[in-house]
Amino acid sequence: MYIIVVGGGRLGYYLLKALLNEGHEVLVLEKDSRICKTITDELGSVCFRGDGCEAATLAEVGTGRADMVVAVTGDDEDNLVACQVAKHKHNVPRTIARIRNPRNAVLFKKLGVDVTVSSTDLIIEAIEREVPTHPVTQLMTLEEKGLVIVDVKISSESSMVGKTVRELNLPKESKLALIIPSQGSAYVPTPQTILVAGDQIIAITSPESKEALRATLSGK
Repeated sequence: MYIIVVGGGRLGYYLLKALLNEGHEVLVLEKDSRICKTITDELGSVCFRGDGCEAATLAEVGTGRADMVVAVTGDDEDNLVACQVAKHKHNVPRTIARIRNPRNAVLFKKLGVDVTVSSTDLIIEAIEREVPTHPVTQLMTLEEKGLVIVDVKISSESSMVGKTVRELNLPKESKLALIIPSQGSAYVPTPQTILVAGDQIIAITSPESKEALRATLSGK
């Protein structure tokens, strides 16, 4: 793929190297001449000095044929503008924006950015995975379908232990996709499957029903 990375700072630099190693055609847009020189001296002609928020700059580097634009500057507003220009002026199929403030995620998505990445959210998710008592961890968002994939742990205190999947009053749009027992191999549940304490359940639900699903499986 042809991928344009807006921002040649530390994150942009490591992203560039990773994408190049995977065989992609990658170009970094960076306003700071010193950063551009450092990248060019090490990796060759893969850095263009310019403002990734400007339509003229994006046109000059062939954004019209890009498969993806990833904006990773340290400024949320710049990342939003770069993605919007790429999407609406150059018809780039996919845009990804780094956000420093997690509250901006909803706004970015309403304004057309396909994917937002928040370091704060990533750290929180990592913490949640390490806390055994945390009941629900969101694994993935399916933007086009309006669904999320979550990881639910059945605690020994849950009143659902010993009940079958058929007996569960699951919230709307919620389905149990996979059960990973504390011992043994993962399997797809059936209506007759009995829930056991320690079961790790991969489920699909709507963002609005995530808490209701947690309440159901925790037996509260």
